[in-house]
Amino acid sequence: QVQLVESGGGLVQPGGSLRLSCAASGSIFSINAMAWYRQAPGKEREFLAGITRTGSANYADSVKGRFTISRDNAKNTVYLQMNSLKPEDTAVYYCNADYWSSGSYYTGWGQGTQVTVSS
Repeated sequence: QVQLVESGGGLVQPGGSLRLSCAASGSIFSINAMAWYRQAPGKEREFLAGITRTGSANYADSVKGRFTISRDNAKNTVYLQMNSLKPEDTAVYYCNADYWSSGSYYTGWGQGTQVTVSS
């Protein structure tokens, strides 16, 4: 069984920064793509950023230039550095990973971490 656990959320003022982490643990053979999504109340889950195992990243237009995704393959961890945060960034943030485990390929989700941007 594989678990994805996010951390680093919280309350921040507009213009501030946060760094989210998501660590994968369990019976992992290898992790391919990892990504971050978010879901605000009453809205659909939205893709924010993705990163391949070799470090190629892509971003949604809404966060390009403000958010940076990175990963540490040795730690099976993906990060999201969020700068210049805005009230509209308030949401539950989820990590996602595509991985091999016990001979099968899976897509997993973390439980989410709340980010609130407010003065």
